[in-house]
Amino acid sequence: MYRKISAIVVPTLIAVGIIAYMLYSVWGDLLDALIHIVPLYLVAALIICLAAWWLRGWRYHTILAYMDNPVSIRVATGCIFVSQTANLVIPARLGDFVRVLILNHENETRYSDGISSIVVERVFDIITVALLGLVAFSFVLDVDPTYFLIIVLILALGGIFFLFLFFSDTLRSGNRYMKIVLSMLHEIRKASLTPRSVIVLGVSSIVIWILDALVCMAVVMMFEQRIPFVTVVLAIVIGNLIKAVPITPGGVGTYEFFVAHTFILAGMAPAVATLIAVIDHLIKNLVTLAGGIISIYLFGDWVVPSIKKALTTRLDGGDTTER
Repeated sequence: MYRKISAIVVPTLIAVGIIAYMLYSVWGDLLDALIHIVPLYLVAALIICLAAWWLRGWRYHTILAYMDNPVSIRVATGCIFVSQTANLVIPARLGDFVRVLILNHENETRYSDGISSIVVERVFDIITVALLGLVAFSFVLDVDPTYFLIIVLILALGGIFFLFLFFSDTLRSGNRYMKIVLSMLHEIRKASLTPRSVIVLGVSSIVIWILDALVCMAVVMMFEQRIPFVTVVLAIVIGNLIKAVPITPGGVGTYEFFVAHTFILAGMAPAVATLIAVIDHLIKNLVTLAGGIISIYLFGDWVVPSIKKALTTRLDGGDTTER
């Protein structure tokens, strides 16, 4: 009981504390920064965010097709919407397991295949973000060199992962659980290591993350700031790489802190940098929440009880990989 409560409450309090501290530290300048906004760019940010979501759904639909689990783009997009909405409140990205349940319910996709598809998506996301960061880093001055080390480390780990994946086809085991793992590795290889899949998933991932940076760029322009796009890209890269570590639900607090910190290092006023980071993440989370609610309605009443069951099972240390 207490473990369930603390697993949700503690990360949430950390997120709220970080945001509260950021806003409090620049409170005197917030009103002045808000006076000079151009609302039209907010509309642009929302449109770009929706376009990025459609492309995410198409990419996930493609990943599942490569794994011989065809689903419509609507179902694929809905799966991501619901799981990411769950991640806004469930710690440690456990909301991802909701996607596995939806795929199983809607298309009878095996749980192991659902998990494998998420691994493929996450790997392409993280490596793409790191690559964009490496490119942006060469154009941006006065950046904490620790960021560069983080980016290089992630790319190195990504290279090791793909190298292991390439040679994992030679592995054999009679153990039941190892057979499940090897089967998942086979599906991941099939979806990510063919020339076609590398090109399709790689290019679509680059476009997705450029669109994500463009959302933030629209918010920057809403505050009439003059800052190079590569700086915005680097800020988004750092924010998302830190957000990948599940410290708080949805990366709330940690994302804003590092995005704002990157802008401040680039010479932006702290109050404006804080507002841009907060509003950028708020737009993305609100679109996610709206899409999640609509998707839950379209999938049916069974989704919410399944989310509760998945959360209870994972916090109790149960197993959701069987089928």
